Amino acid sequence: MSVVVALPGLDAATYKPSVLHADDCIWVEKNCYIDIWIEVVHALGLEPVAMMPFTVALNFEDDQWTFFKPPHGELYDLYGIDVQELNVWRPLIDHALTHLRTKKLLATEADAYWLPDTAGTDYRSQHTKTTIVIQSLDIERRRLGYFHNASYHELDGEDFARLFRLGEPHDPAYMPFFAELIRFDRKIALSLDDLRARSRRHLRAHLERRPTDNPVARFGARFPQDLTWVQREGLPFYHAWAFANLRQLGAAFELAARHARWLDGEALAPAAEAFEALSTQAKALVLKIARAVNGKKALDAAATFDDMSAAYQRGIDVLVREVIAP
Repeated sequence: MSVVVALPGLDAATYKPSVLHADDCIWVEKNCYIDIWIEVVHALGLEPVAMMPFTVALNFEDDQWTFFKPPHGELYDLYGIDVQELNVWRPLIDHALTHLRTKKLLATEADAYWLPDTAGTDYRSQHTKTTIVIQSLDIERRRLGYFHNASYHELDGEDFARLFRLGEPHDPAYMPFFAELIRFDRKIALSLDDLRARSRRHLRAHLERRPTDNPVARFGARFPQDLTWVQREGLPFYHAWAFANLRQLGAAFELAARHARWLDGEALAPAAEAFEALSTQAKALVLKIARAVNGKKALDAAATFDDMSAAYQRGIDVLVREVIAP
């Protein structure tokens, strides 16, 4: 069988992404891992916002913010989705054929150089590691259907061949990409009340493991040092810094805001508003700092970081009062 499909009926030309990837989002793309999970859960007909409690435990890790990911145990509890690491002991395309045939998805690291949906950034421009979810393969026509970033896409031809390293000579030094199997044969569609109740329990658990101090304040204290650093290294380095820091911070708390409104739009609205303010300010800083880096100019962002720090604390305090205290 040369054509295998895990989710029949998907078409990149007509696919409608989740509202969490809508054009009016503060951050349309978050990070490559949470983005694929938003779309996989959405494509399965389930509610992606329910899996977002983990965002409130985000921390500043000194040179970056947490690269946030949904815990696999929570994916199983909320949706019945089982994720297991794939031992890549043979060519990845062979694994994909095997598992898509039995209606499993395959998440794998990939080289964005061969992903046409990254046109304008990485496609045929630079080799960058990212994560995709493979859901359909057509070997004869060399076509691939995959989730990546904010939607569902298809590629073919040379991109297909190079992505799977077809026809390349054996390289004993090649290290295979990390991959995971996604089983959804035990998928569950809970009632809205049950889904919210389970999601609320996860939110309580993640609040219990939140940072012991205000991580945005720590980030702000370090920023003057980082600005000197990135100005010395230049714009390409800055873009990597901004992705690891401002995008992770801003995107995570936009999702935290969405989750708070979905969970309890009345009691948790003040938390959602605070997190949205934090996310918006982080997005504005991306351009301000880029201009400072490009022009080698000073930038006093202390007031902005103070506002962001205060917004973080307001939001967390509301969640602790409304979710943990009861």
